Amino acid sequence: MEPVKPRTSWTFVTNHARILAMIFADPEIRLRDMAQGCRLTERAAQAIVTDLEGAGYLTRVRNGRRNHYEVTPGTLFRHPAEGNHRIDDLLRLLADLDSRPDVDGSPRPNGDHRERDPRG
Repeated sequence: MEPVKPRTSWTFVTNHARILAMIFADPEIRLRDMAQGCRLTERAAQAIVTDLEGAGYLTRVRNGRRNHYEVTPGTLFRHPAEGNHRIDDLLRLLADLDSRPDVDGSPRPNGDHRERDPRG
């Protein structure tokens, strides 16, 4: 029996969720780093940030040449099936996953190699 090749045409987590989780973990993150972490162009990452801001999931404040982002507390999932649940738990989960090495111990594709304090 031949090995089954993994499907690559879909994922469980959207780029919108990934970018929002990156902002949740680091409100000073650069657009370039968001794009690299999601393997997108900066223009695509910018469009996602604009979508999230327009939908009320985050605010963006210019601070000199940098942006400071803030995830809006208490925001809910958009789909009616999950619409009564807050996105905070998902963002915490994704931010935590992003800070850990891959299962095989290799660094994450977004280049985040920060060590986490095991005490939380």
